[in-house]
Amino acid sequence: MSNELKILLLDDEHIVGKRLKPALEKIGCSVEVFQDPLEAIKRIEEKEFDIVVTDIYMEGMDGMQVLEKVHAKCPKTKIIMITGYAMISLARDAMEKGAFDFIAKPFKPDDLRKIIAKAAEALGSPIDFSASGN
Repeated sequence: MSNELKILLLDDEHIVGKRLKPALEKIGCSVEVFQDPLEAIKRIEEKEFDIVVTDIYMEGMDGMQVLEKVHAKCPKTKIIMITGYAMISLARDAMEKGAFDFIAKPFKPDDLRKIIAKAAEALGSPIDFSASGN
């Protein structure tokens, strides 16, 4: 039995997924990266993820809509919102709609790993950072 965290990472900037996927895999997470929110939603319909990390501003569908769809399908999934436009009102809206946490760009992979670790603990699957080699 594997207690590997299943994470879906959605950001329309290719570089974000490219930088974050290895950082999260290093701490034992299974990560699927998407740039298109509609493709990500299709995948969320097929598979249950422990954590969804989504950008807020994207073409086609924004992160708040992704948040609502994920919550409707799987209420226990922890959703972490990321954005380049850090506004308190936006963070408050996201949290009121059920987001687990909110992180503003630019951030270091370690900043996200800390939030992922908090979400993992909330899910009852703590991450051992000493295994990350950092």
